Amino acid sequence: MTGRSIALFCVAALAEIGGAYLVWTGLREGKGPLAVASGVLALAIYGLLAAQQPSSEFGRVLATYGGIFVVGSLLWAVVFDGFNLDRFDLVGATVCLVGIGVIMYAPR
Repeated sequence: MTGRSIALFCVAALAEIGGAYLVWTGLREGKGPLAVASGVLALAIYGLLAAQQPSSEFGRVLATYGGIFVVGSLLWAVVFDGFNLDRFDLVGATVCLVGIGVIMYAPR
């Protein structure tokens, strides 16, 4: 269950971050309506993927996804925008990963 859950979080993050990026570039960088429409479709796919999580606790899933989104956004910025992470980015990302581990996967 944990492996499937983590994979879903990662793929959902890719869909949401990629979708938001397409909407951003479509509107702010003049890439046009096709980029915006593609982004909206990717965001819809994110919602569908997020709903496939094995846990039925929406708040816990969304809180965990928030941490994945933070880490994924930083990685996206490095790959697509040439962003350079500093030690505070790395510490913050680590805190997020530890937090989501506790929130989602701690034994209850």
